[in-house]
Amino acid sequence: QVQLVESGGGLVQAGGSLRLSCAASGTIFNILAMGWYRQAPGKQRELVARIDSYDTTKYADSVKGRFTISRDNAKNTIYLQMNNLKPEDTAVYSCNANVEPTRWSIAHDYWGQGTQVTVSS
Repeated sequence: QVQLVESGGGLVQAGGSLRLSCAASGTIFNILAMGWYRQAPGKQRELVARIDSYDTTKYADSVKGRFTISRDNAKNTIYLQMNNLKPEDTAVYSCNANVEPTRWSIAHDYWGQGTQVTVSS
């Protein structure tokens, strides 16, 4: 089993910054990719940023130039640096990891519990 523990959410004023962290632990052979998704009230969950094992990154158009995703392979941890936050960034941010638990396993998706990010105007 794989556990994802998120931290770093909170309340910030527009224009401010937050840094989210997500640490993966448990039975892990290989992490193929990790990323952050968000869901605002009344809206569908959307990809915010993703990074794979080749350090290839992908961002939602709405956060390009403001958010940066990075990873620490030794700690199985990813970070999301969020700058110049806007009220429309308010959402529950959830960490996702695509993991091969063992050498013989197919990859599975795992999710964290989510962390609230609120940006006031």
